Amino acid sequence: MFEIASLREGMMHGVELFQLLLEIISIACVVIGLGKTLWLAARMEDHEPGFPRIRLCFGSWLILALEFQLAADILATTVAPSKEELIRLAIIAVIRTFLNYFLGKELEAQTERQQEQRSEQAKAAQ
Repeated sequence: MFEIASLREGMMHGVELFQLLLEIISIACVVIGLGKTLWLAARMEDHEPGFPRIRLCFGSWLILALEFQLAADILATTVAPSKEELIRLAIIAVIRTFLNYFLGKELEAQTERQQEQRSEQAKAAQ
């Protein structure tokens, strides 16, 4: 019985460590995304319509950060899931999934608009 208890305790510590790692990666994604976005904004010239491109850059990093956060939340409930924790996870998962879905849709639409603008500019240059 002692071995099972110590194994369970070790597993809980491992999961907590991995959860912390996923949260750190999520924070790193936001910080890196912010840095890249600010760098991109600083390089934009006045005549370029840079705002959609900037949103696209930062939005993709936010989507990645949300994925890591969701994974960390799932890990948190795998060790000792109580009814309250499972309900909390379900609510968080639904909210983050909706955020991720709609942010992804917006980024796809923005990418398509940019591609259309480039093709129009290429046709006008010919």
